Amino acid sequence: MASSEVLEKKRIKGRLLGLRVIIFDVEAAQSLYKAGFYGKPLGIPKPRSVDFNAPLELSLVEALYLLENNIIEIIDENNNKVDKNSLIKRAESMVPRFRLIYKVYKELRDQGYIVRSGLKFGADFAVYEKGPGIEHAPYLVHVLNALESIDPLDIVRAGRLSHSVRKAFIIAIAGPGETKTRYLMFRWSKL
Repeated sequence: MASSEVLEKKRIKGRLLGLRVIIFDVEAAQSLYKAGFYGKPLGIPKPRSVDFNAPLELSLVEALYLLENNIIEIIDENNNKVDKNSLIKRAESMVPRFRLIYKVYKELRDQGYIVRSGLKFGADFAVYEKGPGIEHAPYLVHVLNALESIDPLDIVRAGRLSHSVRKAFIIAIAGPGETKTRYLMFRWSKL
């Protein structure tokens, strides 16, 4: 959970623009990033420091988590306040599997992990214990609906990729009827 002094003083204002929420106040953006590596500084692909001079871009998953935890408030393109249900409705219309992805994101964040997009690795999340720039993400997580099946070749492909980048591959099984997400970690073994 984010716990910076600035975060405790007041809710940070964000502007909903398409699939992102932008924090334009640079001081608030830095505080939010420092508190838990939330978002990405605009125009800085790989920040080398938590001190930057740029707005912060949050994904809808991150924005919902911060909104639920009363850390941010969100205003849409028409200057209307966005509540949790409105944000979820918008996200579901734009992001396939949003509720499943969010459920796993929230669980991992609540357990103290730093959760970032894993898209460049072909996964839903890259998960850190300490944070980007401090360590390489030790885990790649793919979210799977409990009612879906997965092709064994997809598991092999994901396992090969995760092994080549030295990360453990995890399938998070969530969905209807699942109160708690089940996590399956795959490791390579030589026979």
